[in-house]
Amino acid sequence: MGASAELDRLFDRLRNAGPREAARAEVEIWQRWTRSGDARIDAWMNRGIEAMGSGNHSEALEAFDSIVRAAPGFAEGWNKRATLYWLLGEHEASVRDIERTLALEPRHFGALSGLAMIRQEQGQVFDALDALERIARIHPHMPQLDEWMEDLSGGLAEAT
Repeated sequence: MGASAELDRLFDRLRNAGPREAARAEVEIWQRWTRSGDARIDAWMNRGIEAMGSGNHSEALEAFDSIVRAAPGFAEGWNKRATLYWLLGEHEASVRDIERTLALEPRHFGALSGLAMIRQEQGQVFDALDALERIARIHPHMPQLDEWMEDLSGGLAEAT
């Protein structure tokens, strides 16, 4: 089974399984997303993730920049850089990379979650809810998704 077919199968599991099985499918999806199949790209990914986790943002940015330059069709390179930009408070740069991620992998619930967080912080509640609704169609058992949607919807109801 090819990588694309395997991802399709995992997304079917994610959408149709109960919470425990969905959680296992999510882990497998993330594992596949972070592997490009190119040893050099994968090494940059590991370096970037480790650097971001330890707060070495300049090293992480260097690694993720290298990935998106060398492998512009690798969605997770864009997503990881979007995450880093979010951590740095560079929301518009993060949104640009999220949009690139979603153009390459429209089911990327991680990127959609990041988009929802940014739009919520910017007071763009309808856009945040739209991103969350897209997640619900892809990953209905995503932890805290229902509560997040209720909180945002409740805020809209109070504002009207």
